[in-house]
Amino acid sequence: MSPARRGANLPIFNRIAVLRAERRMSRAQLAELIEVNPQTVGALERGDHYPSLDLALRICAVFDLPVEAVFSRTEFGPLSTELYRPVRSQGVDNDG
Repeated sequence: MSPARRGANLPIFNRIAVLRAERRMSRAQLAELIEVNPQTVGALERGDHYPSLDLALRICAVFDLPVEAVFSRTEFGPLSTELYRPVRSQGVDNDG
């Protein structure tokens, strides 16, 4: 099944572009590390192409992250909200 056909029912979202930007890495640099062409990296970032398991694992190895940190079936929220969630009161009295 082609990515375009299954995309509506089983999308695969990714953080490749964000991770590249954090590391100041070009598409060409990532492509060289994962042994694909830069156009493939662009297609992955746009969601036009879904990676094979092998390619997904190679991408994760470059970023030294687990698969679920890079790929998901649900859309990722902003990293800032995941890293800096407000601390909720746990019923602890801060008065002393």
